[in-house]
Parts: sequence; C-alpha cells; structure tokens
Amino acid sequence: METVKEIYMDNAATSWPKPECVYQAGDNFNRQIGASPGRGSHSRTVAAGQVLLNTRENLAELFNIEDSSRIVFTGNVTMAINIALKGLLEPGDHVVISSMEHNAVARPLYVLKDKGIELTIAQCAPDGSLDPYHIEQTITERTRLVCLLHASNLTGTIMPIDAVGQIARRKGVLFMVDAAQTAGVLPVDVEKQKIDILAFTGHKGLLGPQGTGGLYIRPGLNISSFIEGGTGSLSEQVYQPDFMPDKFESGTPNTPGIAGLGAGIEFIRETGIKEIHSHEQELTDTLLQGLRDIERVILYGPRDSNRQTAVVSFNIRERDCGEVSMLLDQKYGILCRSGLHCAPLAHRTLGTLRTGACRISPGLYNIKDDIDKVVRAVYEIAISG
Repeated sequence: METVKEIYMDNAATSWPKPECVYQAGDNFNRQIGASPGRGSHSRTVAAGQVLLNTRENLAELFNIEDSSRIVFTGNVTMAINIALKGLLEPGDHVVISSMEHNAVARPLYVLKDKGIELTIAQCAPDGSLDPYHIEQTITERTRLVCLLHASNLTGTIMPIDAVGQIARRKGVLFMVDAAQTAGVLPVDVEKQKIDILAFTGHKGLLGPQGTGGLYIRPGLNISSFIEGGTGSLSEQVYQPDFMPDKFESGTPNTPGIAGLGAGIEFIRETGIKEIHSHEQELTDTLLQGLRDIERVILYGPRDSNRQTAVVSFNIRERDCGEVSMLLDQKYGILCRSGLHCAPLAHRTLGTLRTGACRISPGLYNIKDDIDKVVRAVYEIAISG
C-alpha cells in the first residue's frame, strides 16, 4: 500500500516545521549550557541568563517595547492572559470583550464574573468582524479593561485593534491584546496601537517551541503576582520581589524553549514579517478560491486574505466536520483540525456551535502545491457524500 505524504495544515494550533535554527538553539542550550539562569554566578548560569536577556530584547524590538524588562516569560499565552486578568481586575470592575474570543480569555473572565467582575461581550458580525463603534458603546464609567484578540483562531478575522486602542486611550480605559494568532505574522506595535497589556505565545507565528509565551505590561501599571517563589533575586527576603520581570517569573524558566524562541524571532526579523505575511496571503487566496468553487462547501469568515490571517474554516453540507477531518488525514495525509477550536463564543457568532467546523491553516513552509492537494481532497470528499 502506497504511503501518503503528510501535508501539515494546522499552523493555527502550532506552527510546524520550525526553522532549523530553532531546533539548533534549543539543542545547543541543552548540550552546551544547561544551567538555570539567575541561580548563582558561575559562567553557565550567566550564559543562561544571557539567553533570556537576548530573547527579551528581540521581543522588545519586534513589538516596539522600550523597556525589555516589562516582558514576562510564561509557559504559553493562556498563562499570560490569566496572569493579567486575575492580577488586574477586582470586584466591581467592568470588562469588555468581543464575541470571537478564545476560551483562554472567556474562561478566566467567567470565573472572575462569578467573583463580582462585570462582563460585556460586544457582538461581532457573522463573518467574525468587529465594528469599533460597538466597543465604544459598551464602555461605561466603571469599565477598567477592553480585552480583544488580534485575529480569530477560527476564521482568521483581523480585529481593528488600532481603532480600539485609540478608543480605549481616549476613554481612559486599559487595552489588552491577545496576539496568539498574529505575533510574528502581523505587525504589533504597543506604542502605535496603544496597547497596555500584550499576551503572546511562542509556538505559533513566532516559530518557537511549545511551552513558551509571554506578557508585556506597560510601565506604571500594577498587576498582582500570580505565583510566588524563587527568582534568584532578593533571596534574603521571604516576600516576592516587586520589580519586573522577577515579580512574575518564579521558578526555573523553560530556558531551552526560550533559546529556541529567540532563534525564531531572529529568523522572522531576517526574513521579514511582510514577506511571511505575503506568502501566507497567497496561500490563503488560493485556498479560498479553490474551496469557494466546490458546490457543497460552506466557508466562514471574511473570505478575504486582506481581512484575515491564514486560517480558513469550512463545512461540507450534510457531512460531519470530524468525519471530514478524519478522511483528510487518513486518506489524503492532510493534517487539520475540526470541532469547536476552544472558541464557543466564536462558533456561536458564526452559527456553528452545534456543528463545529474544519479548519485549514497553512503556514510559512507550505507551498501552492499543498493547497492544490487540499482543494482536490475536499472536492472528492464533497462529491462522494
């Protein structure tokens, strides 16, 4: 039996493969350094600390952050979001989000809602797009925070964070952005876009390993620490340091992963975000056009590469999305994701909460031939049902 070559189309979950330099950076750390950063003063712990510093500074340059110490390393974007929301909000505070948010935002806020936080969900259009006016209309005197994803993990819909940032700043409200789907693919500028808090993950567009992520907190903003413990600083005290980034970085960090993340960011800077985005746009255009021409396929989202990232969700009429995804994998070697994508609010917005959807998300290392094979496979499944 002939083995089908796999085509990876799940980059919205985790980008793969990584640039070779990412693999080499993690391996080099494990083999050549291996020590814990900030624990002692010997040469290897100093070298480990330099890995963190270099990656922090690379991130600061990428996001136009003036002080790299305002960047906290976390295990993923979900941890970063939880640190920010639970360390900032108090009973009586009002928070505004969109109806396209991921559960990484929705679930902690619903926990906080039960503890006295007021939550308003601004309704997005059926394609996932958001009118900034709807955010402005929800802001009250008690609003503490507007929290908005930069792009949807379900439809790729790009949110108007520039406009919302301006609105929030004008209204004296904090603005937090979840850049899980956009960091490394779309420009993120905390100054220009008036972002007070930025949460990001390392294993998607930043091309780093899993188990990496981070949080930017603007100067002057007080957020309570999420966990307390050893930081390698002020070790004579039993209280947590109150300076950045140590306040939020208790315990030994994932230094090999952060080394890989730093290499991924350097690769992006050398390649160029514009070039990466342009490549993904071309793939998205080809995919959208091919799926659009298949009679029984239902496409969701903007269906326009200028208004979305390289994330395309669809269903085939009268076919279960899980079955379609399984056929794509087992018969055609196409790896994608089906179901609710940890985003029930977004599926409710699209009207797919009951059915779920198949999601195809090409990435940097996919080529047009991969897209042609995906379209052909979906066509054959559609006409066979």
